[in-house]
Amino acid sequence: KTVVIPGCSSGIGLALAVRLARDKQRRFRVIATMRNVGRSGALAAAAGPALGRTLEIKKLDVCDEASIRACLDSIPGRHVHVLVSNAGVGMAGPLECQSLEAMKNLMDTNFFGLVRLVKEVLPDMKRRRGGHIVVISSIMGLQGIVFNDIYAASKFAVEGFCESLVVQALRFNVAISLVEPGPVVTEFETKLYEEAERADYSRTDPETAEIFTNLYLRNSRDVFASLGQTPEDIAEHTLRVIEAARPPFRHQTNVAYTPLAALKHADPSGAL
Repeated sequence: KTVVIPGCSSGIGLALAVRLARDKQRRFRVIATMRNVGRSGALAAAAGPALGRTLEIKKLDVCDEASIRACLDSIPGRHVHVLVSNAGVGMAGPLECQSLEAMKNLMDTNFFGLVRLVKEVLPDMKRRRGGHIVVISSIMGLQGIVFNDIYAASKFAVEGFCESLVVQALRFNVAISLVEPGPVVTEFETKLYEEAERADYSRTDPETAEIFTNLYLRNSRDVFASLGQTPEDIAEHTLRVIEAARPPFRHQTNVAYTPLAALKHADPSGAL
């Protein structure tokens, strides 16, 4: 199966690309993509002998339709059996301290990036009456978390988009799966929290700034230390979703967060 994975320069994308490319049964031809192929060194090193055999590195920017088309045009017949939408950016902090421009860029990557990818691969999957779209979502697509307003909004958008689209896709034997991790210890998260610690919070009130810096950030470190998964863990979960004879629509990777999702559905008024 040809598997296209955007966002492979680090983290979950890198781990998944390597895991599939080094599959002992050689079931996958992995097209590992990234916006800047100059950052492919870590992926190439981790792939080892799989590079050039079961793994190819290509340029793909999910915010650029021409870039997506050029990458897909390089695949014979444009036949993508599995698309793993993984590219994403994060944002955490008081709302007043975030620029609208940064918010738009986040939505452009996290939500519209997925939409652009699906628009390009879905027609061929429908024609072939087969295919699998796997979306790396987040538990924050089910449950809003304080100080993650815009990131959670992007993942809520992803969840609503997929929940709406899956009914049509199933008519054509195309599966859609949402993989929903909780905290994952990656370069992505580390950079996000380092930037948050250095940021300027003068545009919000002192009480909010104090809560974010001294309660939220400290608590987040503890949560990541105690509950955080590795990118390799998420890659294994995603592989199980890809392998499934009847792929699940939603798959949560961390059982510690499943009660949160269940509780929300059991609480239609939001009173809890």
